Parts: sequence; structure tokens; C-alpha cells
Amino acid sequence: MFLNILVAIDGSEHAAAALRTASQLAGEEHARLTLLTAVPPAPAFAQLAAAGAAPLADVEELMGEAGRRIRKQVDELPDDLSVTSLVVAGHADKVILDRLNEGRHDLLVMGTRGLGRMGSALLGSVSQAVLHHAEVPVLVVRAPGATSPGEAPAASDR
Repeated sequence: MFLNILVAIDGSEHAAAALRTASQLAGEEHARLTLLTAVPPAPAFAQLAAAGAAPLADVEELMGEAGRRIRKQVDELPDDLSVTSLVVAGHADKVILDRLNEGRHDLLVMGTRGLGRMGSALLGSVSQAVLHHAEVPVLVVRAPGATSPGEAPAASDR
């Protein structure tokens, strides 16, 4: 039985599938959901910009966009679910693992792949890193019909 489920989301199809799965689990188990989006740090070249405020403005813009994306997804969840949403600056794998350690979560649900670095990515490499270091069960969800780059669609997807 899970009581406190962390869901790593980034706006990708896989993350949306993970959220649907976590929402269903939370409803069945009367569990709390915590939605987490990581906003990656600005690339090194952006930190060298002549206008010192430019990188900060970019990070604030990304944080705001991530917050809007989470808010939209929260609005689509059933009203009877207990939901907390967080937008945290940092590398996705570190942010997720830190939250698992701090938040007393008993399950992590995440997608198999994400949007990419500038889209608060939950890339395959992030999923792998989290799987290897998480101290709670991890449910990795693939969006229906989605394939990885270079992978042929399954017979049922054709």
C-alpha cells in the first residue's frame, strides 16, 4: 500500500502517462500525490552573457512555464485527490533523488523519456540514474504507442 506518491513530470507524453497511472493508484489507495518538475540550470555559456540579469531571467521564465504546465495538469486531476506540486531548479535526477530522501515518499512514478534538457527533461539517462539510486520502489511508465529513438514500433502499435 502506498500513501505518499512522488510523480516526476515534465510535460512529455511519458510523464503524462506516469501522472495518469499515479493518479489512478492514489485514488485506489487514498494516497497523496506530489508532482515534481525540475528546471535545469542555465547552460554555462548563458552564464557568461554580458547582461548579468539575462540568465536569471531565463531561469525565472522556465520556472514560470514549468509552474503553468504543472498547474494545468493538476486542474485535470480528480478533485478528491490530495495533490502538492513543486517546481525545483536543478538537474532532474538530483532533484528527484533529493525529494525522495526529504519527502518520505514510498513510491516514485516517472516516464521513460522526457522532453529534453530545456524542457525539464526526464530523459532515459535520468530514469536510469534514479532507478539505480532510489531507495523506494520506482514505477517507470511508457506512453501508449510511444517508441524510443531507433526502436521499431511493437506489432500492437502499428
